[in-house]
Amino acid sequence: MAADPGPAPASLGFISIAGTMQRAIGDFTLDPAILMPVELGPGETSGTTKELAWEAIVSGTLKLLACEPAHEHADYYRRFVIAVRPNIKAEFTGAGIMTDRNGDHELAVEIFRALEGLFPGDAVTLMNLALAHDGHSRALERTGREETAEAARESAFEAYKRALAADPGEPAVHYNLAFFHLHQRSFEKAREHFAAFVRLSDDAAKRAEALRIVKEIDAQGLAEGLFQRAFDAIRMNHEEEGVALARRFLETHPDAWNAWFLVGWGCRRLGRWAEGREAFEKAISLGGSGPDPLNELAICQMELGDLAAAERTLRAALALEPENTKVISNLGVVALRQGLAEEARGYFRTALELDPADPVAQGYLSSLEKK
Repeated sequence: MAADPGPAPASLGFISIAGTMQRAIGDFTLDPAILMPVELGPGETSGTTKELAWEAIVSGTLKLLACEPAHEHADYYRRFVIAVRPNIKAEFTGAGIMTDRNGDHELAVEIFRALEGLFPGDAVTLMNLALAHDGHSRALERTGREETAEAARESAFEAYKRALAADPGEPAVHYNLAFFHLHQRSFEKAREHFAAFVRLSDDAAKRAEALRIVKEIDAQGLAEGLFQRAFDAIRMNHEEEGVALARRFLETHPDAWNAWFLVGWGCRRLGRWAEGREAFEKAISLGGSGPDPLNELAICQMELGDLAAAERTLRAALALEPENTKVISNLGVVALRQGLAEEARGYFRTALELDPADPVAQGYLSSLEKK
């Protein structure tokens, strides 16, 4: 079942094709009685046209189907688009994937929503839509906009659920959904979908990767309910409870770096900087990878007054992810606390170049400009 994307945009109009002499496009027969959606340019209005701009009609039809997949003429419109652009599925899929890889996740979402409207119930299209939403959520995470990132994550999960409903046996959906859950530290669900992928796929390399991750999850006990309860408690702002649950988990799994990360995360949110620093250092020593543990450790180091250590840690995080605006903004905060105002401005400006809406960089730079 498709999500409810809302009403069609105001830029759409409807035109009659009664004035054209053309009555067929391949095997598709045009019906002059059905008005065609068209994307209107500035100052244009709906009406009758004698010179059909097929691309404008195709564009308008795709937008209508994305917003109103149950429109009374939806089937007719779908057959029209496929007649005019028989290779549209391959073209749009390739364009959407490249757009997503290039970082324009919102445009990629629009492309795959258009394809979903044109090919409702296509599992791979829905999976690609989910990947675009997930890419957007991770980009928002890197800038610290957690509330907006959560909304994008919810959209990704809804698209994944529609993809699974459309084709429960599609291996690629299970594989990508497993990584989605892995990123959310929902290890039980990640394990479930990796296991399903291994059963369904004949891709030797990906099956080996899935089995490796399942083995790691099992070895650290991460699929156990106690770990998930700890994570959920901290995420829902019950940090004391979450830290206590994570420490209980560590009694039986002392080398699980993810659990040490949870302890550090909860302590950092509670302002227990020394305890947080110790936990993050333990997590990193046990294999905690990526910029997040380093960034969190640097915050604790900074609040404890060890600015030199915080700068070194942040530079290590930046080497792993050079466009992470959270890390760049935190380097600006460290520079500011070191009395290097001009250097701090440089970091905040860089963060804003990468993300003009970055709230931390905006706030600090605005404060600096007033001085």
